[in-house]
Amino acid sequence: MADNNIINLCLFGKEIGRIGFNEQENKSSFQYNPEFLRESIFLNLFPQTGIIKRIPQTQVFSKFNNETFKGLPPQIADSLPDLFGNLIFKIWLESNNKVQKELTIIEQLAYISNRGMGALEYFPSKEIPKNTSIDLNQIIEVLKYVLDLKLSTKENHLNSEALLNIFKIGTSAGGARPKILISKNKNTGKVIPGDVEYSNEYDHYLIKLALDNEPEYQREIVEYCYYLTAKEIGITMMESRLIDDKHFATLRFDRQNGEKQHVLTASGITGWDFTKSENSSYENLFKLSSFLNISHAQIEELYKRMIFNIIFRNTDDHLKNHSFIYDKNKDNWSLSPAYDLTYSLNPLIDFKTSNRALSVNNKRNNINLKDVLSIADLFTIKNPKGIIKEVQNAIQTLEKNMKDFDIPLKINKNIMNKIKRIL
Repeated sequence: MADNNIINLCLFGKEIGRIGFNEQENKSSFQYNPEFLRESIFLNLFPQTGIIKRIPQTQVFSKFNNETFKGLPPQIADSLPDLFGNLIFKIWLESNNKVQKELTIIEQLAYISNRGMGALEYFPSKEIPKNTSIDLNQIIEVLKYVLDLKLSTKENHLNSEALLNIFKIGTSAGGARPKILISKNKNTGKVIPGDVEYSNEYDHYLIKLALDNEPEYQREIVEYCYYLTAKEIGITMMESRLIDDKHFATLRFDRQNGEKQHVLTASGITGWDFTKSENSSYENLFKLSSFLNISHAQIEELYKRMIFNIIFRNTDDHLKNHSFIYDKNKDNWSLSPAYDLTYSLNPLIDFKTSNRALSVNNKRNNINLKDVLSIADLFTIKNPKGIIKEVQNAIQTLEKNMKDFDIPLKINKNIMNKIKRIL
């Protein structure tokens, strides 16, 4: 492979190995740095799921040629932006005449460089000018233009500093809705792009922006009400808040104590395509957790999260919405804090049926007590009926939270009508 089709993979200040990509054959390769292997550290860096093996030989990956993994090993593909990030990525490059062709996978990793979610870093990098501050209102105005796909990407306002900031801080955050990454100085309150800074002088936030394009449905406030409800029943989540009473901001669990945290999704660890039903089941998620030697207390919390998602109709609970964090000192993995817990349907639409991303007992809807107890039996969950009761008792809490935050009555009623107890 040509030199420009190879990039270095680094983690915790060490060069782990090199990633190559053959554009003609659309397949990738990975080779560990021999010096890193000789150090015999971070042995469980990539869990041994049969994808990236801890061997000195070059490994070639040809079976991950799809929209989710882009031909890369899934652990590396986890670094790529999803729908919203890709849109900003494309428009920023086009509007600044950076490219006249599709970026190669290696070029995309070079632009991500050390700015991505998690701790994996890619060098040599493509330099991006650094801005020193963020005007959130300006960013929102530009986003409204960007998300109108009929708008020409050659118009002048797309060359603004706000678009550059969106590119820098938005390409790393996954998902289909507008999200940006920021860092807020704990002492001065100054807000800067959250793409490189990770020191303990800052609080590091992921912000889901309310763009007022759905005035009747305040998605971000609904998610905040879900967050408050989940926290009350002991589901582990990062501290979150509303900005300007409408934008949902949550502290990042991949930036803690002034250090980057190595994080992989369930999809990235296993190579299970989160868009496909084949491996998308809670049984597989629990099996993966057991394989990673997650503590039984965390297995039981995962069960509570499953029950919460079922009862509160979070059907978008796919394999990229469950992650694990690596402890470099103990060389082991743990369950990440929960995220993206919200009502995932549009309450302005009357859905007669809706299929879950993750199945339970081979079912994606109409899940009952027998189904969830079957998982409790498989993974020795203590007092599963007590967990179910605790979550169901929080239904009134959510309704109160939505009233307290002035969610329109129609939206409140439509959501509450879809929430179902497990019988």
